[in-house]
Amino acid sequence: MVALQIRGVPDDIRQTLADRAAARGQSLQSFLLSLVTDEARRSTNLALLERFDGRQDGSQLATTQVTEALDQARADREAALSEVASNAL
Repeated sequence: MVALQIRGVPDDIRQTLADRAAARGQSLQSFLLSLVTDEARRSTNLALLERFDGRQDGSQLATTQVTEALDQARADREAALSEVASNAL
């Protein structure tokens, strides 16, 4: 495993990071490792999204339409489950 070092971090920034780490019950080192790890994982996600940029073969629905369809499907599922539960009694 490799070690990383960051020079020239202002005191107030270091303190803010240390406070955030403490709030999570982590050491500063563990907290910073989780930030670096998350950033590296996001870059993979970004690269994947960029591969699909400009494609026209996907859904053309607006976000609100997708949300409405999901909400309706969930409501239908809940109603069906409630009916099954009522019939079981």
